[in-house]
Amino acid sequence: MHLERKINVSCPRYPRNPMADESWRLPNIVQELAAGVQEPPSRYLLRDHDQIAGAEIPEPIPTIDLGRLSGSNGADEATKLRSALQNWGLFLVSNHGVETSLIDAVTEAAREFFRQPVEEKKKHSNLIDGKHFQIEGYGNDPVQTKDQVLDWSDRLHLKVEPESERNLAFWPTHPKSFRNILHEYTLKIRTVKINILLALAKLLELDEDCLINQFSDKALTTARFNYYSPCPRPDLVLGLKPHSDLCALTVLLMDKDVGGLQILRDGTWYSVPTVRDYSLLINFGLTLEIMTNGIFRAPVHRAVTNAEKERISVAMFYAVDAEKVIKPVADVLGLARYRTIKGKDLLVEHYEHFSRGAKVVDSLKI
Repeated sequence: MHLERKINVSCPRYPRNPMADESWRLPNIVQELAAGVQEPPSRYLLRDHDQIAGAEIPEPIPTIDLGRLSGSNGADEATKLRSALQNWGLFLVSNHGVETSLIDAVTEAAREFFRQPVEEKKKHSNLIDGKHFQIEGYGNDPVQTKDQVLDWSDRLHLKVEPESERNLAFWPTHPKSFRNILHEYTLKIRTVKINILLALAKLLELDEDCLINQFSDKALTTARFNYYSPCPRPDLVLGLKPHSDLCALTVLLMDKDVGGLQILRDGTWYSVPTVRDYSLLINFGLTLEIMTNGIFRAPVHRAVTNAEKERISVAMFYAVDAEKVIKPVADVLGLARYRTIKGKDLLVEHYEHFSRGAKVVDSLKI
């Protein structure tokens, strides 16, 4: 792993009017805010009185044995995988090859980072000069409108692949093992991604490498460490607003002790139970929804808050090259149901829709 210092800020910045007061674009660090308020500021309160309490999930999220799925006798696991994607858009994987000790190390490294004083964490801020937003770094998602409802969470977002493009100025040095742990975890989860893409291609009766070949050596992988502070009004505040993941696949390491993930199906929000057996949650993303021409859909999900307990999760997002044109991968999938769009343009449209609680997928359908 190369640990030389490298900064490469290429994300678009907000236009600036030097005469305008744009302090509203700069949300508070929620962890710091939560320690000093008894009521959340109005910017965090839901305005449509959506029901936050989730229903009990009617059946367990399917768990796929990845070792069996990748083997020569994986028909039963493939059937379970198809059912999971048709019913939920996500599934758990066991026997995935990531050591339990490494999973524990990733979780503990995240906790150690977020336990630091805020000034230490701000050394990795995603605000250049304290005001210009970029995706990488520590902080929050961008604020694009004054009436945007903010999420009760902080995050550390890092580019991990291609390795040559890692911006190590944003990679924490506390704990000292953080960089090496994340590097090792990236390598392990990459294998999980490959095995899932191979299985999906087989499931859709496509050429074995059809989906893998959509990812060039410039394809972007990012790790997002999410921290959800205790919230005094979990009945009025979301940790993360409803959305579908933009990428192709998300591999999520969930908090083993504190739940918070909810998934929308048929108009009802269901709470996803915690997982204590080191299974990983795989989330189908919008990019793959387009590539598979909507045969499988990216699920809408959100994160709720907890009045008493903090929660941490680590998501690995697998995206395509920014210049890649995203479209159905084969004619056998039928007439295209989505307009074609470049990866970089999809990112811009995603944030525009996300900021106002809308779904970018609705604007892509033909």
